[in-house]
This record gives sequence, structure tokens and C-alpha cells, in this order.
Amino acid sequence: MTGSIWGEFLGLALIHFLAVVAPGPDFAVTVRQSVRYGRRAGILTALGIGLGISVHVVYTLVGVSALLHTTPWLMDVVRLLGGGYLIYLGVQFLRSRPAGADAHDSEGSQEALRQGAVRAFWTGFLTNATNPKATLFFLAVFTTVVSTSTPLAIQALYGVWMCVVNALWFVLVSLMFTHPAVRARFLRNGWLFERAMGVLLIVFALRLLLVEWMG
Repeated sequence: MTGSIWGEFLGLALIHFLAVVAPGPDFAVTVRQSVRYGRRAGILTALGIGLGISVHVVYTLVGVSALLHTTPWLMDVVRLLGGGYLIYLGVQFLRSRPAGADAHDSEGSQEALRQGAVRAFWTGFLTNATNPKATLFFLAVFTTVVSTSTPLAIQALYGVWMCVVNALWFVLVSLMFTHPAVRARFLRNGWLFERAMGVLLIVFALRLLLVEWMG
């Protein structure tokens, strides 16, 4: 790599890391999956989030990001779909009940355990892949930080880096929130946290949709 590409990579990596660690839908979903379904589900959710980034990387590299940027109605559709999914997640969070209420529903608990692995992965994947915030982030970064002269292979490596960083960060979040003491506390009172995060997800989504309608 030339010095300019290294500088470009470091700038992109710093901006991306700051965006990743800022609490948002990915964080809320990872914590919920980790506390409710355990470490395995939390890690699978984190891996799904990491893979979800690849969707944004691929459409950026093939030029769809430029199309989104120059076609307002298509960007509007992306925002509507993403906002709708975030509202769906928020409603699921709001339906959270105290642990004691779920303890008697053994059949439901067993069903959750059977479906936990696949559901956790796809929940993480869809949360990131449909997040309008991620779409806007990639539109901004790849049109301002990344030079048009940067080889496509190097841009692909940038994308791989971001996928790995996302996955590793949320694996770390999952490990932290599945520590026995932390998880035990959240299992007692985590439904309050889930409902609060549900409200935040819905507010976040409605804000996106409100900006869309007012725009």
C-alpha cells in the first residue's frame, strides 16, 4: 500500500470504529439476544451483524450506492424499509416480560432454544443490513473518505476490515453481557431495559420516517 492509501485506511477505520461503538440498534439487539438466549446466541447475533455489513460493502463496490445517492426515491424506499424493520424490532422489545412470567412457559422456552441459533444470526444480519443509518454511513464514507482512484481490491479490503471489526466488537459486547453476574442481573430486571430500548428503537425509526415525510 502507498502512504496515501494507508492514511485513507486509518481515517476510514477510525470513523468506522467510532460509529460501531456508538450505541444503536446493533448494540440493543446484541445485548437482548445475549441476555435472553445466552452467549452462543449473542455471538451468532454478532456474527450476523458482521455479515450484514457485507451487504453495504457489496452495493457500494458495485456502484449501487451512487445510484441511491442520485435517485432520491430509491433512497426513500430504503429508509422506509429500514424504519419499518426497526419499528418491528422495537415492538418485539416492548413485548418483553419479566423472567418470572416466561419461566412457566416451558414449551415457549424450548421453542426459543431450538430456534435461537438461526433466529439470532438472522436477527443480527437483518438488523444491520436493513439499518438506514448504516446505508447513510456508507454513502457518506465512500464518497468523502475513499478516493475514486483507490483500487477496487483495496476498497474490498476496507469492507472486509469493517465486517470483521463489527463482528469482533459485538462478540465482545456479548461476552460482557453473558458474564454470569451481569446476565443474572439483567435476567431479573432486563425486561425494563428491553422495553426502554424498544422505545428508543421506535423513536429512532419514527425520526427517520419523519425526516423522510418532511423532506
